[in-house]
Amino acid sequence: MKKILIVDDREEVRDLVETTLSRGEYQILKGDTGVQAVEIAKAQRPDLILMDIMMPGPVDGLEATRTIKNDPNTSNCTIILLTAKGQPADRQEGLLAGADEYFAKPFSPLELLRKVEQVLG
Repeated sequence: MKKILIVDDREEVRDLVETTLSRGEYQILKGDTGVQAVEIAKAQRPDLILMDIMMPGPVDGLEATRTIKNDPNTSNCTIILLTAKGQPADRQEGLLAGADEYFAKPFSPLELLRKVEQVLG
């Protein structure tokens, strides 16, 4: 069973994404900070991480993405940034941080599900 980590500081967003993915056979993990994203990625090695950028605390989603992608133990995790920051410069910054894909909120649940299925095969 493929593992998906959903990281967003808003519970309602985590729940919406989990509901969107409930049609698939996935083990869902959740976190609400960049620090948790890194910790869970190291401990669980998810196949896919859906990461918000703007989160409270010392580590935002971009920094968590850099940390995960620069660690040889977690660098194979696919990261899709799922964020309200939708400007072209934001997208470029996210991809430079190591994200594999970029989705702007509000997002189409169907498009997200298609992307997840495409990424996870």
